[in-house]
Amino acid sequence: MDSLILELTDIKITLASTIFKLLLSLVLGSVVGLERKRKGQSAGIRTFALISMGATLAMIISIYVPQEYMGHTENGDPGRIAAQVLSGIGFLGAGAIIQMKGSVRGLTTAAGIWMVATIGLAVGVGMYVVSVVATLLILFILVQLERIEKRVSLGSESRIIRLKVGAIVVDMEPYRKALARHNVHLSNLYVEYDYEKGVSHLNLIVLVRENTDYIKLCETLRPLNPTQTITLANQVSF
Repeated sequence: MDSLILELTDIKITLASTIFKLLLSLVLGSVVGLERKRKGQSAGIRTFALISMGATLAMIISIYVPQEYMGHTENGDPGRIAAQVLSGIGFLGAGAIIQMKGSVRGLTTAAGIWMVATIGLAVGVGMYVVSVVATLLILFILVQLERIEKRVSLGSESRIIRLKVGAIVVDMEPYRKALARHNVHLSNLYVEYDYEKGVSHLNLIVLVRENTDYIKLCETLRPLNPTQTITLANQVSF
């Protein structure tokens, strides 16, 4: 048993240590991916597990090549392949970010992808305790800090309220006051006027809290002008 533990924790690449590292990185990546999937993100368990395992395997190869073909690691550069992992992971991170008019989503998931890649590298080099602690810290950031943000009213989210009004709206102050009564901040505004039909298309980009009652908010906005439709969305549209 002791000999197996020594083999798993030894920096020298063996079949047993390689399998153990891949399995550990799979578990750690999956744990973070599970939290992201629970929040409805497209990058979930499989994505994070594959990223973590891929980074681990890259680190193993970085150590294995100079170890096997140059006799010992001092004659090689074990960090060369690993460095390319951190450079290339930006491609996946960029794919996780969704940019829409008025809002950007996926930054936290992109940061998580980058962090999971570094955890995979740490597992590959044999820093098991550090890898587990880093995973726990990621979960603390994603779960507990989010709760703290919401508790101190820092958890505002960007939303777009679309209104089709059967009149040419020239005064936005009533809308600002109505939104303020629901603790909603109007951060930007896009307007399209159809003078021929006498219709205004308003896109109100607002910051709302998680506990905002959208039904009551819409009922407050509706009588301000001859409102035809109200839509809550994540993207500006006319």
